[in-house]
Amino acid sequence: MIPRGDGRKVFAVSERESMPYDVVIVGAGPAGLSAAIRLKQLTNDAGSELSVCILEKGSEVGAHILSGAVIDPKSLDELLPEWRTQGCPLAEVPVNDNQHWVLTKAKKFALPEFISPGFMHNKGTYTGSLGNLCRWLAEQAEGLGVEIFPGFPAAEILYNEDGSVKGVATGDMGVARDGSHKGDYAPGLELHAKYTFFAEGVRGHLTKMIKPQFALDADCEPQVYGLGVKELWDIKPENHAEGRVIHTQGWPLDENANGGGFLYHQANGQVALGFVTWLNYRNPHISPFQEMQKWKTHPEIAKILKGGKRVSYGARAISDGGLQSVPKLAFPGGALIGDTAGFLNVPRIKGTHTAMKSGMMAAEAAFAAVTAGRSSDTLDAYQAAFDDSWVKKELSVVRNVLPLVEKYGDLAGTLLSGITMWLETLKIKVPFTMKHHPDNESLYRADIMPKPDYPKPDGVLTFDRLSSVFVSNTNHEEDQPVHLQLKDPSIPVAYNLPLYDEPAQRYCPAGVYEIVGEAEGDPKFVINAQNCVHCKTCDIKDPTQNINWVTPEGGGGPNYPNM
Repeated sequence: MIPRGDGRKVFAVSERESMPYDVVIVGAGPAGLSAAIRLKQLTNDAGSELSVCILEKGSEVGAHILSGAVIDPKSLDELLPEWRTQGCPLAEVPVNDNQHWVLTKAKKFALPEFISPGFMHNKGTYTGSLGNLCRWLAEQAEGLGVEIFPGFPAAEILYNEDGSVKGVATGDMGVARDGSHKGDYAPGLELHAKYTFFAEGVRGHLTKMIKPQFALDADCEPQVYGLGVKELWDIKPENHAEGRVIHTQGWPLDENANGGGFLYHQANGQVALGFVTWLNYRNPHISPFQEMQKWKTHPEIAKILKGGKRVSYGARAISDGGLQSVPKLAFPGGALIGDTAGFLNVPRIKGTHTAMKSGMMAAEAAFAAVTAGRSSDTLDAYQAAFDDSWVKKELSVVRNVLPLVEKYGDLAGTLLSGITMWLETLKIKVPFTMKHHPDNESLYRADIMPKPDYPKPDGVLTFDRLSSVFVSNTNHEEDQPVHLQLKDPSIPVAYNLPLYDEPAQRYCPAGVYEIVGEAEGDPKFVINAQNCVHCKTCDIKDPTQNINWVTPEGGGGPNYPNM
């Protein structure tokens, strides 16, 4: 029996087969797919050969993709200029009405659009399902010759003798909970590449390993995050206004947390709505899931949903750190692209266009390198392209927004951040960049913090977590090693419970973590791993960083439709 790098044990090692590619991409999100398409476009234009494959841990492309989404088409216009006439689902609903509300418990105050810079107005944007956009992008990629392997998570980084990245290995299939091999056991597959792109999304499992390996975050601020909880509803025609997008701030969050809500009127009489709670919240009694349910009870939100029906649910962490948290992007044999590096524009609540552009820039650097006969070196041209790009300029304008709100609160922080955005928009450089603090260090003791008043679920407007997980179509093979690893199994009960009332019980939006037996004086920490929607919140927010999220067996997790 030998140990694995993630702490699990296997009883035997079988010879793994390997497949060579010029470029291997981990993750079929907007960044990974854009990189693959751009690589093949360049290859075809040059009349050359370059092999590209994408590994995707979801059962299909889009299965694990969750976003609002309102999308700036800037990068899509550059990558595939004819997308509006080629059946792309995003083209269905242009944004035609942009509203921003400040909520109190019973009222709303609509802010006039002129008080914010023009880039906040959602002019020229579209609202729809990012998952469906990725499905369409995958069709375009495959049409260009990209090989996509859904249901195959990259579980291990492979290195050359000189320390450069050689590629990745997929996870073994058919491993029982105790680590033994079941009858359908199949060893993972090694994919070797001249360059490997990590496009894993927020808090990528392999990205966590690659950052310290090459000191990629030595000169940047720690990444900070939010948790987005989303629902998709069919609503009554009289309540629907296709193309209207609404963002809210204020209620129900108090001074111990920041965040806000969104409600997007999309195609087919549906609204996508959700609530983002920044994970730097101080009160361990807060439940981001419950904040979302409470937000829906606001009279202005509830009347839009009245008579409607919830059809889907999901949750995902969001990279909120902005420019100061972007790590070094290139290293020997590989690159970070998309949200695994953290290109979200926080006040715009948009990162698809920046993620796509990062993938395109990395693709151009890799194509030039492979064409020149290089491999496994550092793609300095990618880093240089980012440093000179509109992506960096866009993130620079808004770099102080989140830390100002965090430091000065919702009202004063919003005012100050608005001033800094206007100054930067007017080409007046703000002479400072604020710092971040890790989200796992923000909690106060449970005994000094108030317990929020959350509504009891009624099954019509508000719901519990288990019924929500059901409509996320989440499924994992039960007889497999638990993919939520505790570095020290004693910490949840011995440390987190007395200090923070074990916040995992509340920050997880899928009911994965429970304390049982507390009333009998024998508390135990239970992990219901089969409920996991792969949001990564536990990996981020656990106070001692005791929970390590690793890849489960391929194809497991949510199967989001139209999200």
